[in-house]
Amino acid sequence: MPTDLTIRTYEVQPTLGRHQVLDPRSLAYRRPYDGQPLRATAWEPRIPVLDQTNLIAQGIRTAEAYGLDQDIDALASCTGNAATALLSILLTPEQALAAALNLADAAMAEHFAIGLYADATSRDEWDAATWPTQDVGSSGLGVAKAMRDRGLIDQYGHATTGAQLCTLLQTGPVLMGMPWKAAMSEPDGNGFIDADPNWADSPLEGGHEVCITALDDIALTDGVINPDHTILRFRQSWGSAWGDHGDGRLRLSTYLALRSEIDIIQPRRDGVIL
Repeated sequence: MPTDLTIRTYEVQPTLGRHQVLDPRSLAYRRPYDGQPLRATAWEPRIPVLDQTNLIAQGIRTAEAYGLDQDIDALASCTGNAATALLSILLTPEQALAAALNLADAAMAEHFAIGLYADATSRDEWDAATWPTQDVGSSGLGVAKAMRDRGLIDQYGHATTGAQLCTLLQTGPVLMGMPWKAAMSEPDGNGFIDADPNWADSPLEGGHEVCITALDDIALTDGVINPDHTILRFRQSWGSAWGDHGDGRLRLSTYLALRSEIDIIQPRRDGVIL
């Protein structure tokens, strides 16, 4: 295991299971913002909104699939769920079929996400525990490695500034691991998790992973990004009743406020054939 990792762990619960793991060798792969024009972009997932809770009601039987004593009704599998939403954009329908990712069936896609989560826990070499033995959570770095090991992607890069994040979104969706505050669980009607002006003072609930699918709006003031009016949209994994039909939004200023505890990863597929 690399000895120079930066690791921040969070309390794991069924809806929140992301840990922050930063590897300086991986972080070296960043796409700098070079002043290129930035525009609003959207990358729509080709799967229904997933739900890492209420698994039994969805017909997902983890006991049979993973050799457990009883079915588990919720998993801290947000990294696998976010990555599955991203893969549904990145892969063509033919590639998704070859990877056993069912784009039309939410329960089958959730099965895929749980399997990807299991792989991610194995790739988190800093923690000896893994799912399905323990629901330990995972990291964005771990799930990126899991996707690469499966041949689903061939590389991934990072962003560590707001401009770099907006730059990555010009070419595709990204994974965002973040600390999750209590106020974020109650978004407004448009899915904004930072609508409450006191969101930052609400209790920390855990760590979470989401797939940023859109730069809904990019605001510039004298040619400089205005973070208060630049809007990110993400796909949540708590069912379609949450937020804006399963999607959430936040201002770039919220990303900047939490940046020290956030990791941004963009998996890419530039030449791999399944």
